[in-house]
Amino acid sequence: MRGSSTDPTRTPGHRRARGAAGALATAALLLPLLGAAPAENATGSAASTLQQAFASASAEYHVPGTVLLAVSYLQSRWDTHGGAPSVTGGYGPMHLTDARTALATTEHLSEGTEDARGDSARPALHPTAQLPANSQLPARLRTLTKAAELTGLPAADLRGDETANVAGGAALLADAQRGLGEPLSADPAEWYGAIARFSGADDTATAAAYANDVYDVIHTGEQRTTDAGQQVALAAQPELAPDTAQLAETGLRTVSADGTECPKKVSCEWIPAPYAQFGDNDYGNHDLGDRPASQSIKYIVIHDTEGQWEGVLNLVQDPTYVSWNYTIRSSDGLIAQHVKAKDVAWHAGNWYINAKSIGIEHEGFLAAPDAWYTEAMYRSSARLVKYLTKKYGIPLDRQHILGHDNVPGPTTSTVPGMHTDPGPYWDWAHYFALLGHPFEQTGKKSGGLVTIRPDYTANQPVYTGCVTAGQPCAVHGSSEVRLYSGPGETYPLIKDVGLGTTPTTGVNDLSSRVSTGQQYAVADRSGDWTAIWYLGQEAWFKNPKKHPAAVGAAGWVITPKDGLDSVPVYGRAYPEASAYPAGVPVQAVSPLPYTLLKGQKYVVGGEVPGEYYYAVTFTTDSHKVVVGKDLYYEIQYGHRVEFVRAADVTVERSGR
Repeated sequence: MRGSSTDPTRTPGHRRARGAAGALATAALLLPLLGAAPAENATGSAASTLQQAFASASAEYHVPGTVLLAVSYLQSRWDTHGGAPSVTGGYGPMHLTDARTALATTEHLSEGTEDARGDSARPALHPTAQLPANSQLPARLRTLTKAAELTGLPAADLRGDETANVAGGAALLADAQRGLGEPLSADPAEWYGAIARFSGADDTATAAAYANDVYDVIHTGEQRTTDAGQQVALAAQPELAPDTAQLAETGLRTVSADGTECPKKVSCEWIPAPYAQFGDNDYGNHDLGDRPASQSIKYIVIHDTEGQWEGVLNLVQDPTYVSWNYTIRSSDGLIAQHVKAKDVAWHAGNWYINAKSIGIEHEGFLAAPDAWYTEAMYRSSARLVKYLTKKYGIPLDRQHILGHDNVPGPTTSTVPGMHTDPGPYWDWAHYFALLGHPFEQTGKKSGGLVTIRPDYTANQPVYTGCVTAGQPCAVHGSSEVRLYSGPGETYPLIKDVGLGTTPTTGVNDLSSRVSTGQQYAVADRSGDWTAIWYLGQEAWFKNPKKHPAAVGAAGWVITPKDGLDSVPVYGRAYPEASAYPAGVPVQAVSPLPYTLLKGQKYVVGGEVPGEYYYAVTFTTDSHKVVVGKDLYYEIQYGHRVEFVRAADVTVERSGR
């Protein structure tokens, strides 16, 4: 669950004056950079200010414009986020880091009452380990301070003014180039080592992966309108061949990927979570298994750490704590693996999901306004997920690539305490585009199904509580769309009976929100509004033709069988009582406080048998996977997925 901290003051400043020679060089550099950008008049348009800033900083600090643009794209996709810090305290298009005000001092997974293990056969696990409060910030989280020294610009300017921020990034790149004893060459190919150092990585594999991504951006080129309405373009240079031999000059350590389960094109390090016994018949922090031979792996769960990299790694190496399979570092995309895929990590708060999933944590702080994630981390994560889904046959859709906020509470009592990360600011559309499965229209616009797909940048619903309870969060793009009980914003928000509270616009309140990529059956339409079946009721969202929040989809849905007025909904797909062998306690097949009513339809994510992994002892001789004959369908019921018994429902095709 996401948190908050004090929001640092951000006062846009002014750049110092530049000499005539610098201005002439800037003008000369600007022409090729704008070759793919929209035309502007002689005085320059407001929409090209950022492009001009790159050209000016390139000329002043003698960094090739292509290098500066590509590095910035990998950091932030050129967005400024209104001056708000990233999840690791990075500011502006160059992601200059100043994480002092963003350090998390509370424990990981500290909010709410979720038991990360989520197995009612064992006592609830509520870890007490805490992040180190006074740990020394590594240099990669203090680059803004270094940029201020190099440029002479105030830190406030570097945080809040995009022109100053770009200059700070250029100064850091030039300093890295000089530190390697390399000339400030005009040839982008001669900056591989400096880019590797700029990444902040302390090992060659991570630094090389980062530099290779930067050159991939240069090879393909990019063009987009930023979140501030700036039009920025980088022309493609597919033939550019960087001098990768410079990596040997960086002096970075060599890290072995031995023991890891990662794709070749990422940097991966084995930092194991301990499987250890302690106390009175207790152990942690995961369970040994034999997946996928003993039970299939069906899900990837996306988390954020809410803590600094070094502190979080300390936690996952604590046997009294919880665990997850991988952690990805924000600044450079380094992946650390902690638990083998064959074993079961304790991360999702639902034992059924834990037993059939791989959990990936993404480095993040309790930073106001819980805003944004770096492109380097998105790309590294996407490569890992593509590798895992191919290896284990996991479908690339939103009912199998879950946010922690999509994991259902296993029982009624656990529903209110389930976590809400990675939150509304995780860009699911961009993430799935990187996965090679963009969310596209697959059915008629007037059909029976929709895929939620707002424009992330333009979609800016009001959230509260990022910094101060009840107070509005900073305006920011979002993956989520708000739901109302009627076709208009004057109607009350949709209520989640499982939470038992009045719905709010709180950043962690999932009662009345759907997320990009999720699919729902259409219940009704009225003008610019569309109603979907959601949590057993009609839920309306604004969906105008000119700026749609969803596109038509086709797929399979379930509805109650004829003669049934309602059917129960479950948070886990457990076997029937007769399936349990002697020595394995029967687990209750307990419905949640939700129902699926006659005439309602919900999108199917797949059919699964009832299954339970019995693992309550340190020695594995008693561990057993129980598989029943009863079948379930996973469905997109609300913001979270749920399950229904196949015997209770009818499956039909919809949306063509």
